[in-house]
This record gives sequence, C-alpha cells and structure tokens, in this order.
Amino acid sequence: MLFRIIDGINEVVGRIVSVVAVIFAAIIIYDVFMRYALNDPTRWAFDVTKQLYGFYFVMLGGYALRHQSHVRVDLVTGAMAAGPRRWVEAAGYVIFFFPFAWVFMTRSWEFGMRSYAQGETTYGSVQLPVYPLKLAMAVAAGLLMIQGISEFLKFVLNRQETPRDA
Repeated sequence: MLFRIIDGINEVVGRIVSVVAVIFAAIIIYDVFMRYALNDPTRWAFDVTKQLYGFYFVMLGGYALRHQSHVRVDLVTGAMAAGPRRWVEAAGYVIFFFPFAWVFMTRSWEFGMRSYAQGETTYGSVQLPVYPLKLAMAVAAGLLMIQGISEFLKFVLNRQETPRDA
C-alpha cells in the first residue's frame, strides 16, 4: 500500500537525520573544550550548530507524525467510539492539516528560493549560506504532507496503528 511506502520514506529520513544530533553535540563539546580548556574559542561552532539544529528540528516533522509524537489534544475524540473517531480524525486532516502543510510547503519553497537568489548568508562571524536550511524547510513540509496523506489513508481504510499511550 501507498502508506507503507510513505511510512518507510519518513522512517529512513528520520533515522538518517537523527545522526545530525550526534554531529551538533560533538561540535558543541569541541567548542566548549576549545573555549574553556584551551582558551581558544571557535568562531564557527555556534553558527554551524544553530543551523544543524534547525535542520534537525524541521526535518523530523514527518517522522514524528508517523510515530504519533506530535502534541495532540483529544478532548473531543477521546470519548468517541472508534468508528466516529476515525472519521473525525480524517476530517481534521482535510480541514486543518492539509491546508497548513500545503501553505508551509509552498511558502517555504518560495522563502528558500528567494534566499538562494539573494545569496543570503548568516550575520555571524562566519557567514554561512542560509538557503540550504530554508530549502530544507520545504523538503520537510513535503515529507510532513506525504506522511499526512499516509495517516489520512490509514484512518479512511481503518489501518491505523494503536496510538502510544500518553
């Protein structure tokens, strides 16, 4: 089924991107060591780790949705029977999620392309290009959108996994 392919894509992306956390943690440790042990702070570490964290944060949205890790308020659906709850959840995707994801994806793409066209860089001591992070937002929004399609199909086809208990 289509939702298995989409789930697989976001699972692979999530596992690959999770390595970025190790990279930016190592850079932070290196910077702290250089600053306090050798009294020779780096000029680039803060800017690089800030961009890596931004990349890490946005790219894991689809992975988080796949694992039902986004914040949910189940005031309405918590007391419903499984059948009606399925349809309310599916309607929520159509009414709220898909329009948001579409705007997020299209505006992020425009945002990233404008940054690329202008040659935008950070304002810190090391001027890093900003467009890779801004274009990553568009990719992340696309991954979130397709994961939303997967979740929607699971509700419609009654194939949803049991949500984790909070």
